[in-house]
Amino acid sequence: MTYQDLVANSLSDPETFWGEAAKDLTWIHQPKTVLADRAPFYDWFPDGVLNVCYNALDRHVIDGRADQTALIYDSPVTGSQRRYTYAELLDQVARFAGVLRHLGVEKGDRVVIYLPMIPEAVISMLACARIGAVHSVVFGGFAPAELAVRIEDAEPKVVVSASCGIEPTRVVEYKPMLDEAIRRSSHKPEHTVIVQREQSPADLGERDLDWKLLMKPDAVATAECVAVQSTDPLYVLYTSGTTGRPKGIVRDSGGYAVALRWSMTNLYGVQPGETWFCGSDVGWVVGHSYIVYAPLLTGATTVLYEGKPVGTPDAGAYWRLIQEHGAVAAFSAPTAIRAIKKMDPDAALLADYDLSSLRTLFLAGERLDPDTWQWATDALGVPVIDNWWQTETGWPITINPVGIEALPIKPGSSGPATVGYDVQVLDPSGVPVEAGVEGAICLKQPLPPGTLPTLWRDDQRYVDSYLSAFPGYYLSGDGGYVDDDGYVFIMGRTDDVLNVAGHRLSTGSIEEALAGHPSVAECAVIGVRDALKGQVPRALVVLKAGVEPDEQAGEELRRDLVQRVRAEVGAVAALNRVDIVEALPKTRSGKILRKTMRQIADGDEALVPSTIEDVSVLDGLRGVLEGGA
Repeated sequence: MTYQDLVANSLSDPETFWGEAAKDLTWIHQPKTVLADRAPFYDWFPDGVLNVCYNALDRHVIDGRADQTALIYDSPVTGSQRRYTYAELLDQVARFAGVLRHLGVEKGDRVVIYLPMIPEAVISMLACARIGAVHSVVFGGFAPAELAVRIEDAEPKVVVSASCGIEPTRVVEYKPMLDEAIRRSSHKPEHTVIVQREQSPADLGERDLDWKLLMKPDAVATAECVAVQSTDPLYVLYTSGTTGRPKGIVRDSGGYAVALRWSMTNLYGVQPGETWFCGSDVGWVVGHSYIVYAPLLTGATTVLYEGKPVGTPDAGAYWRLIQEHGAVAAFSAPTAIRAIKKMDPDAALLADYDLSSLRTLFLAGERLDPDTWQWATDALGVPVIDNWWQTETGWPITINPVGIEALPIKPGSSGPATVGYDVQVLDPSGVPVEAGVEGAICLKQPLPPGTLPTLWRDDQRYVDSYLSAFPGYYLSGDGGYVDDDGYVFIMGRTDDVLNVAGHRLSTGSIEEALAGHPSVAECAVIGVRDALKGQVPRALVVLKAGVEPDEQAGEELRRDLVQRVRAEVGAVAALNRVDIVEALPKTRSGKILRKTMRQIADGDEALVPSTIEDVSVLDGLRGVLEGGA
């Protein structure tokens, strides 16, 4: 059976397909119903009962993986490493689950986790799953105002945090930010558990408890796994908002576990016992799904990395991780590869490492332009696989399924639709368009297991935000097209589509032309208001390390880039302005803030996402952006 056949079967008979996939988990009560239709809501395995922590840890220990490494903590910012076998990780999780239970946390209660990339973050997540509590991970170092609204919305009984986080050039004090967030929130957690880090221990107050003291042997009784319904929430993950109440994406327990276990082997090609490195953060959905749950549900070894792709210490950081830990596959964001390419454009540092264990590099989170794909492919000599998905879906919508069938790679495409996803491209009236025609990329309901069933405590907002634009479809917010072979091309967010004198142009097509220039490390294109044409494109480009043109050479480079766009996209693109900048503003997951830059250029109120990586980069660009076209 080909992969295309498999996808067709998953859509025509989802009950049989996912019922079979569910057999890879250990259930307390095996589900008899696979899919319950409450359109526009859908429940996967509604009568099934299980525990996700049991499936991630206990069953592997029982089945002979007790001494296999489950988690590798690698922290160049502290110069330390730690390894946990499945038995050791289970012991730590059961202990902290006992701590939470001792602090009054019961099934269904929420726990907010505000931690850096340290083992305690993984332990806390799994401990919540063990006792049926709902975890909500918030980026360590998030601003007090943003943390406060999440505490207020989730109403946690306990917050787990640390005294500080460690960046390559500074120590970030977490405890004062946590205290300020709690002060601002109308909801007050009963306790906060603080991981004291030697780089900057915190003063503890009345509600604060020391992680180390609570985790002493025999301090509290360990906790066993609690039975939960498949449809019970495992976690709530808030999307980055700009104003108002954040959107809490709900993840169910059973459907998510089934989908992730299936994806790890079939999509990413990682088998039990193999080592996998995902260069994300547990504050993002990628960290939830592919640092923590998918590899551990599979019985693989996962690498937790407290560092950066560059600067800790150099652009060879990822290559060291792959060599040292024997990773068979790695997952990161295109922006990380672009950062590596910028600092080491000839990939000279690769010569220092043996990457013979690596079979595949996966990239997601921001559009993978063909030039970056080509650079990584040439440098690594292994398949570089794009994949597209969202916080809401929890796992890939499109990918080249290397665990089943290595399909041809098409640069610029994130691959064909994944099993369970009926991807459709719709015009503004909701009618499917022909192959090759751009439109709004939507997913026909029902969505597969693992995707969001609703928003936290707000069914109506879920319908209004995702299901109302085109009834019967989930609106992804991304635009693009599907070719004759079923490959999906994501060209950018639908609000990033330019309308130049009546011609609709995607930012992705212009950026693709710019990124192909040998001097360009990365770029962004925004549409700026124009009295005559409605909108005109403006380009901001970051040059590769070592490319430092003088004023005359800079002007020549700008002219070359304009001509390149005219040649590859057409004169209709009307690109006349190219600014060379030091860096582009991004979220912590690597998404470029095109919308925010566009608002500044148009003179509108700029909505800055709370997840911005470095606000000084955006502030530094204001002078360049202001003044429109």
